[in-house]
Amino acid sequence: MPDVTHFIAHYGYWAVAIVIALESIGLPLPGEATLIAAALIAGSTRELNIALVVVAAFAGAVLGASIGFSIGREVGVRLLVKCGSHVGLNERRIKLGRYLFWRHGGKVVFFGRFAPILRALAALLAGVNRMEWRQFTIFNVGGAAAWAVLYGFAAYAVGDEIKRLSGPIGIASAVIAFIVLLIGTALIRRHNGRLADEAERKFPGPIG
Repeated sequence: MPDVTHFIAHYGYWAVAIVIALESIGLPLPGEATLIAAALIAGSTRELNIALVVVAAFAGAVLGASIGFSIGREVGVRLLVKCGSHVGLNERRIKLGRYLFWRHGGKVVFFGRFAPILRALAALLAGVNRMEWRQFTIFNVGGAAAWAVLYGFAAYAVGDEIKRLSGPIGIASAVIAFIVLLIGTALIRRHNGRLADEAERKFPGPIG
């Protein structure tokens, strides 16, 4: 976290917004650590205002995820159609993924904000699977607001103790996300044929 703190000290709220936005687009950057570090600075030195830190984190998360969604929707779909067959993703499977996102994409976008890896990929996946823009925006804004407020004000309230807590919380979130993924994968395999048929009825015709 020292490098993040140094970056925030130089660029303030812009550093918070930019790092979180880039992570939300899909880049492997420490968005959560940046928010926590900024909140700690706000609590200890008063050089930053915690309300503005939370606003910057929220704005960066919403903007970055929106860009990631657009990239996935405009570029990712074409790549899937063109190259999907090389990795075992035929048209039927692509439609299945789109159908599952149509049914559960809101949960992925909202709760993905709290899972380390999914936080960077949720928006891209939503775009690739052609999640409806309005639905994505609602869950994106809601998830970003909940995440920024909870993590920002929690770090501000408990101070350095958050450094000890953030590790276990992050691990627990990742474990929960992994378990949910395993259960979801098992259910999909069990009902693959039926779900694929439902996907075909929902999205008839060629992809794209």
